[in-house]
Amino acid sequence: MRRHGRALAGEPGFALLMVSPGLLVLVLTTTFPLAYLIWSSFQSVNLAMPYLDGFVGLDNYRAMLQDGRFWHAMQLTGIYTVSSVLLQVAIGLGLALLVMQIPAGQWLFRIVAILPIVLAPVVVGLFWRTLMLAPNFGILDFVVQALGFGQVNWLGSPTPALISVIIIHTWQWTPFAFLVFLASLAALPPDVYEAARIDKANAVRRFIHITLPLIRPAIVIVIIMRSMIALSAFAAIFAATGGGPGTATEILNLYAYKTSFVELNFGYGSTLAVALLLITLGVSGVLFHLRTARRT
Repeated sequence: MRRHGRALAGEPGFALLMVSPGLLVLVLTTTFPLAYLIWSSFQSVNLAMPYLDGFVGLDNYRAMLQDGRFWHAMQLTGIYTVSSVLLQVAIGLGLALLVMQIPAGQWLFRIVAILPIVLAPVVVGLFWRTLMLAPNFGILDFVVQALGFGQVNWLGSPTPALISVIIIHTWQWTPFAFLVFLASLAALPPDVYEAARIDKANAVRRFIHITLPLIRPAIVIVIIMRSMIALSAFAAIFAATGGGPGTATEILNLYAYKTSFVELNFGYGSTLAVALLLITLGVSGVLFHLRTARRT
């Protein structure tokens, strides 16, 4: 019994020893930078004016709340996140329902859907900027003019530029939602649908009363995951528009980047990054709470 107890006592220690290198790397790459970011948000760290550096307390946060550019970036972040996530869920679910009617070729659709996901966001942004949205030479511009509409300066005008970055994000990540929904639909029990057909329920009723409730967990997970990614989007927008024209596509993540690495105001840039972190945690907390509340 003593030997058995010693073996059990030694197992947690051995497990801790095995995971300690990974925990150390995790602390060095995430926890320490996060703590340093929060510490910097209470400092004045401006390479353009180093003589003013020092502890400023909550001054950066007070300045942020009075910063019109910050509230503009917040508004754009909300529009960008809500629009792109809703489009991804709606289009992804629609495509999944359509592909479910073609069981023989689903493998081909799965392969095609993976391609945009594996591309780096910066590559996606450059692809759309140079090939799809370029004036006169872009494919989208060519299609619009062929339909009889005038030329649109997709990346040079505020509203078209914002629409363009939403389209870019939606194009890259809708396949993720499509694959999740396709797998969820394939796992649904066919007996329920057979019973509904016997009861003469049409396709709309079957979708509303059977399909949606059964795949609701998948929809919620997609919304949560895509919202977190959209809130922290950076590379594709930076490559496509750089946050322009002006600040038309400057979401909060880009504003924090420009403040830190263009204006060299690392203290205020850290404050903006902390604000984005708190917003992301708050949104994720609300979404997870709604998910668990629906279960109970």
